[in-house]
Amino acid sequence: MNTYLTIFLITAATGVGGLALGGGLAAAVHSPSDKTVSLLLRFTAGVMLSVVCFDLVADAAAESDALPVLCWILIGYLCTYLLNCWIDKQAHHTHAHGGHAHGHGHPHEHSHGRSHMGHDNGELCACGHHTLHTAGLVLAAAVALHNMPVGMAIGATFAGAAHGNGGILAALIIGLHNIPEGMSIAAPLLAGGGKPAGAVGIAALSGLPTILGALLGYGAGTMNPLLLAISLSFAAGAMLYVIFGELLPESEQLWQNRLSGLSTMLGMLLGMALIFTHIH
Repeated sequence: MNTYLTIFLITAATGVGGLALGGGLAAAVHSPSDKTVSLLLRFTAGVMLSVVCFDLVADAAAESDALPVLCWILIGYLCTYLLNCWIDKQAHHTHAHGGHAHGHGHPHEHSHGRSHMGHDNGELCACGHHTLHTAGLVLAAAVALHNMPVGMAIGATFAGAAHGNGGILAALIIGLHNIPEGMSIAAPLLAGGGKPAGAVGIAALSGLPTILGALLGYGAGTMNPLLLAISLSFAAGAMLYVIFGELLPESEQLWQNRLSGLSTMLGMLLGMALIFTHIH
């Protein structure tokens, strides 16, 4: 099968499908426990960290010197950070009227605060916008923008993997990460009076940039070794921001326990096992 078609199908299943699954779970399960979601986020962070350290960075280092790899990792981290800062700034007005007292503008916080949000029954805030429904749409747009560099990480991993197994593993991990993202999008839409099918559909659509990012990442990575190293390093930096700037802080806010780190370690061990299995 053509590699581009393979990447398209896999990222569609994990990027779009993972978000749709999360949206469906939000519609089916009114309020999953914070402890459960926190452990899932920590486990996902552990698996992603293994992919960064033992797959993306390792392949980038094999194609280039250490200094360019380190610089592009930093650039990838900073670009993803700045993108998220811009998203938060654009979404600030919506979150200020979203009925969630302790939220700070991130999708996961809305997803797990929905038991406190209630139902807005189509109420309008002072500026004339539907509160929770508008918040859900803004979150969908934020996740869509965020998924572009994440998709590039998948595509770059496909380009760097000899048999494509690393790319498949990265896509599956991103799919796991997308489940709570999909829940975070659908929850305010449902609480704002939206229909389940519409909420799931919007969550799924926000995953489309993952496909585009994956195709771009693969195309850049296959042009020459230098571009491959740049793509892998940039993708590693983007994923490090997702891990340390989003998943772990959010999981800590949801549930604080000394044993919660065990979930991260188990995720990292699973990631290492899967990576080493396809290498050997």
